[in-house]
Amino acid sequence: MADPSTYRPAPGEIPVDPGVYRFRDSAKRVIYVGKAKSLRPRLSSYFQDVAALHPRTATMVTTAASVEWTVVSTEVEALQLEYSWIKEFDPRFNVKYRDDKSYPYLAVTLGEEFPRAQVMRGAKRKGTRYFGPYAHAWAIRETLDLLLRVFPVRTCSSGVFKRAGQVGRPCLLGYIDKCSAPCVGRVSAEEHRAIAEDFCDFMAGNTTRFVKRLERDMAAASRSLEFEQAARLRDDLVALGKALEKSAVVLGDGTDADVFALEEDGLEVAVQVFHVRGGRVRGQRGWVAEMDAESVPEIVGHLLQQVYGGESGDSVPREVLVPVLPDEPAAVSTWLGSLRGSAVDLRVPQRGDKRTLLETVQRNAKQSLARHKLARAGDLTARSQALQELQTSLDLAAAPLRVECYDISHIQGSQVVGSMVVFEDGLARKSEYRRFVIRGEQVDDTAAMDEVLTRRFQRYLEERDQASDVELGPDPEAGPDRIDPDTGKPKKFAYPPNLVVVDGGLPQVNAAHAALTALGIDDVAVVGLAKRLEEVWVPGQDYPVILPRTSDGLYLLQRVRDEAHRFAITFHRQRRSKAMTSSALDSIPGLGETRRKALLRHFGSVKRVRAATVEELQEVSGIGPALAATIAAELATAGAPAPAVNLMTGEVLDGD
Repeated sequence: MADPSTYRPAPGEIPVDPGVYRFRDSAKRVIYVGKAKSLRPRLSSYFQDVAALHPRTATMVTTAASVEWTVVSTEVEALQLEYSWIKEFDPRFNVKYRDDKSYPYLAVTLGEEFPRAQVMRGAKRKGTRYFGPYAHAWAIRETLDLLLRVFPVRTCSSGVFKRAGQVGRPCLLGYIDKCSAPCVGRVSAEEHRAIAEDFCDFMAGNTTRFVKRLERDMAAASRSLEFEQAARLRDDLVALGKALEKSAVVLGDGTDADVFALEEDGLEVAVQVFHVRGGRVRGQRGWVAEMDAESVPEIVGHLLQQVYGGESGDSVPREVLVPVLPDEPAAVSTWLGSLRGSAVDLRVPQRGDKRTLLETVQRNAKQSLARHKLARAGDLTARSQALQELQTSLDLAAAPLRVECYDISHIQGSQVVGSMVVFEDGLARKSEYRRFVIRGEQVDDTAAMDEVLTRRFQRYLEERDQASDVELGPDPEAGPDRIDPDTGKPKKFAYPPNLVVVDGGLPQVNAAHAALTALGIDDVAVVGLAKRLEEVWVPGQDYPVILPRTSDGLYLLQRVRDEAHRFAITFHRQRRSKAMTSSALDSIPGLGETRRKALLRHFGSVKRVRAATVEELQEVSGIGPALAATIAAELATAGAPAPAVNLMTGEVLDGD
């Protein structure tokens, strides 16, 4: 691995102009391409302390052996040149924030004498009208099949069309009236073109006039007693209705827009985009990519550049809606406008239908990432690989078949709770999850972590000692029996983990390690996972362990950490909600939940309970004379107004 200082440009050598730069390895291969509004500060950021860089960036600068740059006039030119070089060199450290699929379009070849409707992929051709993109070709064929009843445009290939003309007999679609059969002269070229243009108008969103025309024709046929024709027109209306259902109106103003949403977890990012044309969702695309940027605006910039960089101008809509604006939004908007040939509105919708649509796309992105993670978690090979990677990277004696992760949740030191989640063989074991209420108030994270681990492992030691003293399993040589004989289930804290993970950096790791050491436990490994750079901290080490961003081991640690965080947050919210809704009855000794409910059911409110006499309180089932007197005394004290005090002297004033 190269030292970045060996090829760092001399001070003042890098210009301050906008431009594009390339990092090359020792074999002169381009491994990274980037752009900058000002080259000097951007390139200088790569030559700081390697430990402070993003892990992927750190790997890149230590792999590179040289850097070069090209100055351009504007930021827009930098965008264009960067995309050209990425496409030319395919650098290994440039993450592709788009999928590698060619998405299908519904195309009508208006440039031909007899226009044809078909599915098309790849580069767009002159004289052809496109609709989409669609997620699947079968979605296009399904829509086309419905619309051919009303717009019987030609769909056959040139060879089939020519052969039908030679034999004077149309294909099957011509016989079932799903093609106007221009091949055999059933309609003229002009009439067929008119059908194709009507089809394009309908697909473009001008649907109302066709629906009304069919309704008029159906009513006229019915009045003329031409019931067969009326029935056919009715079926045509049904077909149009089904086609419209497949692309429901989401924006009433007929907007053309692409709506993007992202969901990231620090390692990967899920992208979803809805293509809205004429106010209707014509297509949806989604994919998951590796994340190499530290900020969402940077990802958005790369995403727009890669999605639109290889497209023709008519693929760029009038509006591009994003969750956050990219870095240098004016330059990106100008670049998109140059592709389209007119202005492009790049913005974040704040309210109304467009904001609602963006939230829908965001939900799709979130679900897409969840499905991706679930599929990866369910892969037995990936789980095995993850456990082996953790064993190797953390220098463990054996693969960590049981991993426990701990997290602390609170708001400014109040309602402090802890969580413990368990993963066995790389899968969540929810029956083993535990929750802890931290004793006392205003404790910091490290003290709370120390208490949680101490309580958990004290219970483990107690249950281990009890089992070894009085309960041996069926095989005495196998050691103490950790199964509860009454329930047949494992005891709550009977099994020790192979690996303890804490949510945090070195302070949290040291606190966890100190807690285990104080209990005399030295056979359980402890690590911490810090959120910002996903660094793995080990007790007593000044530098973290850096796992590759694509590592299955890091992915497992991240899933465990996120689950512990979710479990802690959920418990904290429950406690906070209960504290906010508690009443004066909660603190009365001897008054449990059942009797509290009985009192409220009988009197209707705490105010009426407070106003009740001791005799009236005894009328409630379960409330005896002693408890009734206690309730009356406690509520009288709790409801008494605070005495008035002279602020100058501190003297308690008389209460009249």
